[in-house]
Amino acid sequence: MPSISMAPVSGRYLSFAEREEIAILHARSCGVREIARQLGRSPSTISRELRRNAATRSGDLQYRATTAQWHADRKARRPKTAKLALHEPLRRYVQDRLAGTITAPGGQPVAGPSVRWISRRHGRRQHRRWATSWSPEQIAKRLPVDFPDDESMRVSHETIYQSLYVQGRGALRRELTACLRTGRALRVPRARVRGRGKGFITADILISERPAEASDRAIPGHWEGDLIVGLGSSAIGTLVERTTRFTMLLHLPRMTGHDGPRVKHGPALAGHGAEAVRAAIASAITTLPEQLRRSLTWDQGTEMSQHVRLRIDTGLQIFFCDPHSPWQRGTNENTNGLLRQYFPQGTDLSKHGVDDLTAIAAALNGRPRKTLGWKTPAEALNDYLLSCQEARAAVARDAGR
Repeated sequence: MPSISMAPVSGRYLSFAEREEIAILHARSCGVREIARQLGRSPSTISRELRRNAATRSGDLQYRATTAQWHADRKARRPKTAKLALHEPLRRYVQDRLAGTITAPGGQPVAGPSVRWISRRHGRRQHRRWATSWSPEQIAKRLPVDFPDDESMRVSHETIYQSLYVQGRGALRRELTACLRTGRALRVPRARVRGRGKGFITADILISERPAEASDRAIPGHWEGDLIVGLGSSAIGTLVERTTRFTMLLHLPRMTGHDGPRVKHGPALAGHGAEAVRAAIASAITTLPEQLRRSLTWDQGTEMSQHVRLRIDTGLQIFFCDPHSPWQRGTNENTNGLLRQYFPQGTDLSKHGVDDLTAIAAALNGRPRKTLGWKTPAEALNDYLLSCQEARAAVARDAGR
């Protein structure tokens, strides 16, 4: 059928003449693809136009060119009020996930350092604000999980970023940028390189000897570990499970005599010597079920020189990365980057007690992860343990028959 209107096609937006032609062809029961072919437009453009800009006052979807043009002009008006500014429950949800209070497992709030907003990024060796600190993408992807039947509770991560950074779209307070992982007051690209390692490990316990099930993350129970170091040689140990990304933090307090004169060849008093690290790992790992104690991968730092005794105490197989190869513990390196939001470089980490570390670990384990299908690490670990219980129960039933 020849085109009724020969008006020139707009490059991006449908013109009024095109909408008149759509209305006529649609009234003649032409399909979406036939209309698109005659107009030289994409079928998705026609389908979207018929769905979004139809007249609804009569109770059904009747497409009229004048009504469709009015809808299009109304939606094109600028500036538009940001969705987060109009939707109070949605804005409150975003703010709570971005800047919510860290709580201990018992529910008590943990204030963290007192940090004043100075309209720019935190400097080196400065404390940062403690908050739940979900990323905008985590917030956006978690909304359909928490509100599956409420379509109004939807927002893109870019909308959240614009509400934080773009002047005039500030539905969220600008100081909430301090709760983002980077803490930047301006959106700029960044790159970060980190490397470490010392060679003292024999070939039989290098990462190349690690079981294949650990490399492909098929079975939980394989861990990666490291230290994050702060001012005055203070440190916190980190353990991350490779499959579920579940995180445990090790309290490494300074030992008696640390502030006194140093003794040559004396014991490590900073709290992260070989003996202290071995004891902290053993104390944490032995609280887990046996099926979650399969292997531990570490870098070649001397704090793991007592790995043989650790293997005897816990039953963990210990493996070491190649020298200067932090990417071989990528899960742990990424988690350490997340933890630096709470424990910035150059700050004294010894001031944080066991309760503080437990609260921060709970906050990380309560963040939804893209790699887990937007489940939290705690949920993923719990699902695995439940599946193990069901499997054991099934075996017991079969044995009893």
